[in-house]
Amino acid sequence: MKYGFVKIAAATTNVIAANPQENASEIVKLIKQANASLVELLVFPELCVSGYTCGELFLSDVLKESVYKALDIIRKSTVGKKSLIFVGSPIWREGKLYSCAVAFQNGKILGVVPKTYLPSYSEFYELRHFTSGKNISSFIKLCGQNVPFRTNIIFSAKNNENIKISAEICEDMFTVSPPSNNHAQAGATVIANLSASNELIGKSDYRRTLIKAQSGRLSCGYVYASAGSSESVSDIIFSGHRIIAENGVILTEGGLFKEGLTISEIDTERLAYERRRLNVFETNSEGYLNVEFDFNETGESLTRFVSPSPFVPNDTASLSNRAELILKIQSQALAERLKFTGLNAVIGISGGLDSTLALLVILRSYEILGKDKKDIIAVTMPGHGTSERTLKNVEKLTKSVNVHIREISITESVDKHLKDIKHKGSKDVTYENAQARERTQILMDIANAENGYVIGTGDLSENALGWCTYNGDHMSMYAVNSSVPKTLVKHLVSYESQRVKKYKEALMDILNTDISPELLPLKYGKIFQKTEDIIGPYELHDFFLYYTVRFGQKPEKTLFLATKAFNKTYSKENIKKHFRTFLKRFFFSQFKRNCCPDGIKIGTISLSPRGDWRMPTESSAAAWLNDIY
Repeated sequence: MKYGFVKIAAATTNVIAANPQENASEIVKLIKQANASLVELLVFPELCVSGYTCGELFLSDVLKESVYKALDIIRKSTVGKKSLIFVGSPIWREGKLYSCAVAFQNGKILGVVPKTYLPSYSEFYELRHFTSGKNISSFIKLCGQNVPFRTNIIFSAKNNENIKISAEICEDMFTVSPPSNNHAQAGATVIANLSASNELIGKSDYRRTLIKAQSGRLSCGYVYASAGSSESVSDIIFSGHRIIAENGVILTEGGLFKEGLTISEIDTERLAYERRRLNVFETNSEGYLNVEFDFNETGESLTRFVSPSPFVPNDTASLSNRAELILKIQSQALAERLKFTGLNAVIGISGGLDSTLALLVILRSYEILGKDKKDIIAVTMPGHGTSERTLKNVEKLTKSVNVHIREISITESVDKHLKDIKHKGSKDVTYENAQARERTQILMDIANAENGYVIGTGDLSENALGWCTYNGDHMSMYAVNSSVPKTLVKHLVSYESQRVKKYKEALMDILNTDISPELLPLKYGKIFQKTEDIIGPYELHDFFLYYTVRFGQKPEKTLFLATKAFNKTYSKENIKKHFRTFLKRFFFSQFKRNCCPDGIKIGTISLSPRGDWRMPTESSAAAWLNDIY
């Protein structure tokens, strides 16, 4: 596929023990099915050619000859097909038997990877028949071809440096030091695991945990295909568990006791970026053989889910857990800062989402410290653009949380200031920013006069877009929301409305109010200056922010993903227009981020110049803008 995606399939076939010819027929059927689905990497279970449960029949020359005939049938079926295919088969070499992953592509056998660790405990007794492939490095004759036989093979795409695939087999993953550790250090971005793992109570959860952890530790994709229920004999049963994971996340998995294909796509560009980002990711390809295979970047159809809200979990339970954790992180961090300074929180309350979230965090911090909420210094500062609705929201909110609110109008002081600087009276950026700076001055001066500490309310999305007034709302003494994107702010406020019932009415009204800086006069008593009408939808900007900053993606790829995620909401041209707005504002606004106040980091993305994002103010956006035409 394009953009570094590899379409992956994990397969489970119907297997008849000791009947390689029939098994090959079933394997060929799934190869054809995968080819029709444009699969580029296909992984079958361990020993699926012969069956895992052959027992003493593994010693038979009859089985050996039948297996080799079956492998040739499979090889011939791959002619004209571009998939890299791993099939599990017994392989005999120099009088010893090995459980192997045989790699096919387009009529050729590219390599044979033997299993390293052989379980011989409980219901397993592989050492009775098989030999470990550890430290073997040789070639064997197979289906008339001379092919590599070794564990340390990297299968590399000829025309894409990020697509590198290695294999390990079943028990290899369950050991203290899996071969995949070395494979990843040697450059493999995708690990194929051909498995025959029997089913027990809790074992599927255990596998899932291991695979998530291994793919996360190694910053790799992991494809796991296990033997199905047709392998079940005597006292053991197999379930055909199939899992495709990427960098600690399960992309998809097949249902237990079902045969067939489980398909998704692994983003190898993202994995390569993650490894570059992690300077502790060690590389060492010594002793590895590089085997090239053909890879055609064709097709753009993704089956994997692309969330339109990458900062927000998709299920309710995860979202609630995430919200609670974030609020705890914010409030604990603020509590530590307030304890250190010995000062009280000073906050400007506008009746909008961001200042509401900041106030909720302050309340939690005061609970942690055992401080009286009456010591919170909350100020609302209405101006020309302040609506009756937001003023009422401020009143309802502060009353519901039992915090006293001071009201200080800025109308006269701003008008006088504009007159002093001989402003011509137009409703321009000077008119708007004068109000933001006046509010900040009031908060700072109150803090000086009353042993206070100004808590900033601006969020991550506003920092990214520069949607803040330099030395106005841009500045505070501690910015509790600076790592929280706007799409997540809404969910945090909503969560608190459900958690604390007495907050609910006030918070729900705030959630249903249009986002606005309220810096322009009202029309007919209503807000007409709506932020998203000016700069575009926050859900799009947060999407762009996530992929641009977290993964360093090319804009063309981010546009491709955004088109899939928002295909029912925005046209491609509309998405492109807003993406250009994001890039222009993001690059132009770096000067504001270079001097932003301290603020707690709560997720993988922060724009703090002290820890996460260092970028010259003079950086040009030209190359990024050109990439989305």
